[in-house]
Amino acid sequence: MRHWPPDRLAAGLPYPLGATWDGLGCNFAVFSAHAERIEVCLFDPAGRREVARLALPECTDDVWHGYLPGAQPGQLYGLRAYGPYQPHAGHRFNPHKLLLDPYARQLAGRLRWSDALYAFRPTSSRADLSFDRRDSAPAMPKAVIVDPARPDTGDRPPGHAWQDTVIYEAHVRGASMLRRDLLPPLRGTFAALADPVQIDHLHRLGVTAIELLPVQAFAQDRFLVQRGLGNYWGYSTLSYFAPEPRYIADQAGHHAADEFRLAVRRFHAAGIEVILDVVYNHTCESNELGPTLSWRGLDNASYYRLLPGEPRHYENVTGCGNTLNLSHPRVLQMVMDSLRHWALVYGIDGFRFDLGSTLGREAHGFDPGAGFFDAIRQDPVLATRKLISEPWDIGPGGYQLGEHPSGFAEWNDRFRDGARRLWRGDPYARQEFAARLSGSADLFGRPHRRAWASVNFVACHDGFPLADLVAYAHKHNDANGEDGRDGHDDNASSNWVPPAGNDPAHDGPSDDPAVNETRARVARALVAMPFLSLGTPMILAGDEFGHSQRGNNNAYCQDNPISWLDWQQARGEAARTMTDFVARLTALRRAYPLLRRDRFLSGTETWLPGVHDVDWFDPGGTPLTPAAWQDPTQRAFQCRRAGESRTGGVDVLTLLCNPEPVPLPFRLPEPTLRWRKVLDSAAPGEPSGPVDGTTVSVAAHSVVVVAAVARDGAHRHGHAAPLAPSSASSDAS
Repeated sequence: MRHWPPDRLAAGLPYPLGATWDGLGCNFAVFSAHAERIEVCLFDPAGRREVARLALPECTDDVWHGYLPGAQPGQLYGLRAYGPYQPHAGHRFNPHKLLLDPYARQLAGRLRWSDALYAFRPTSSRADLSFDRRDSAPAMPKAVIVDPARPDTGDRPPGHAWQDTVIYEAHVRGASMLRRDLLPPLRGTFAALADPVQIDHLHRLGVTAIELLPVQAFAQDRFLVQRGLGNYWGYSTLSYFAPEPRYIADQAGHHAADEFRLAVRRFHAAGIEVILDVVYNHTCESNELGPTLSWRGLDNASYYRLLPGEPRHYENVTGCGNTLNLSHPRVLQMVMDSLRHWALVYGIDGFRFDLGSTLGREAHGFDPGAGFFDAIRQDPVLATRKLISEPWDIGPGGYQLGEHPSGFAEWNDRFRDGARRLWRGDPYARQEFAARLSGSADLFGRPHRRAWASVNFVACHDGFPLADLVAYAHKHNDANGEDGRDGHDDNASSNWVPPAGNDPAHDGPSDDPAVNETRARVARALVAMPFLSLGTPMILAGDEFGHSQRGNNNAYCQDNPISWLDWQQARGEAARTMTDFVARLTALRRAYPLLRRDRFLSGTETWLPGVHDVDWFDPGGTPLTPAAWQDPTQRAFQCRRAGESRTGGVDVLTLLCNPEPVPLPFRLPEPTLRWRKVLDSAAPGEPSGPVDGTTVSVAAHSVVVVAAVARDGAHRHGHAAPLAPSSASSDAS
């Protein structure tokens, strides 16, 4: 072609959406139901100079499209959209603002905060009703035309069954920023995430899946940048198809996808699945006073939920200023296309949906039969992936734990809070946690749902890590610059300094050996709970060696050593003790199928005479009665579980839980079996061995597990029923 770029685009096709290179040129297809004109802007390789502006010549079914012959991978581009600027009618078109293609597969450059990024004049007394004519292109990242990546036919996903899954929640950057064995350019990148040292560590722990905080490109919020902070977690999406540029070691390359694909392939080769935390409930454009970066400038009235009767303003059930409008078919299509892109191009094994209740909102509120759930469950690609929801948002009726459709697992915050309160010694905590320990059938025990639907954890990225749960009674978030107003006030934590463990003066590290021993014991008891419970266990990265956030329970903006994992600390004796203990927990879970059972416990399945799938006793070996369950002064208990062993016999495990501050003798209930101690959180390095007699001493703040095998046991199944000890039902067995 003698003259390039040409003066105009060919008609092209309205599909697929985005920029698609075919070897001869590039097809552009952009959805907007309300635009009057859309232009593609081409930029020089540095992204500083606009070299051409070409209108998309055709519009088919609200998709503007055109074809650019001769375009090559690596070409930088952006969009401009023309139409009415009428905020009161929900329209915010401003062609002076360069827009990211919502389907951009790769980004070049970074967002540079400037008032030019706003469609209005931020200093005007008319606020968003004013109009700004400055070109935002110098402040905007650019989209990159890429060679379409095809599925990796050599990749072999592990395909672990849900009941065998153990999740490790991690952050790409935080996992390796303090890795001194890596060259500085590799730290905090996809390349470092799956290097042999990291994979060996995960193997040692026994996890089967790594769940990554957002890796889709995200914005650094302006208010954080002005405070000298950053958006560390990444819940402020700028592009649903492009990987976060900061996580790519080869910044100069045009194949960003390859680096993450290789990391995923390495995890798969090691038998580890990769789950992504994804944010389809809101975008980084905030409310009506936010910037115009992509969706708002292309079709604000379609992409976002606007207040009925007041379309100048946004529905904000997310707490982040806006809410994506998944009831619009093109917006839902974007989300589904994005999910398939990550599943097929990168080989992702599952997704954790941030604020999942928002995705299930219809006009009347949350609906488990919402369009999003229906679309994902019928999709032949996505229905085979692991699907996890954070089952709440801040809108009316937003708390929907246990109400998601079959096929979805859910983060169980009642497990988290119940475990914390039990081991803190709160009154009435025993009955609540018994229901969580046995799979939360009161929440998930509906037809077609299984026990794995409950994702059980005691700590996650949002809140205190495990080490801070036992060292801080109060949050210490001053570093966030919000005068301590941010973050939850009730953490069900304690600093374990006598007399009450809640004096803020004693929060943080202690030089008292007795306090440190108590903290270590409580931490081990807490971390054991997800692995000994029915459901899917999840552990936060760093909890296996005592990572602390210095009392910060909302470290979303701390892209620094507050959040980064300290691998030097991981080499210490206390850290290695905890790491070995976690590895022992995962090994125990693998050894006993009854810990991985996917059917809910009923207390009606007889596996041996007098032994059911679950039985509950007090420390004296007496079955717990309804009155005993409701005794606020009693916290210790025994939980006996039975099920088929790996060799065809009957396994019996008894959990002896002592949250009390003094050691207690536990009398093992009838029938008498040949018991072996297989776990003692107070003596984590102690080998297993036979139990002498029928009484086991359990140290303060500790859990002991004893096991027996009956090779000639026969069992019969009773009717399935929700487990009794819950807030709704308090039968003992």
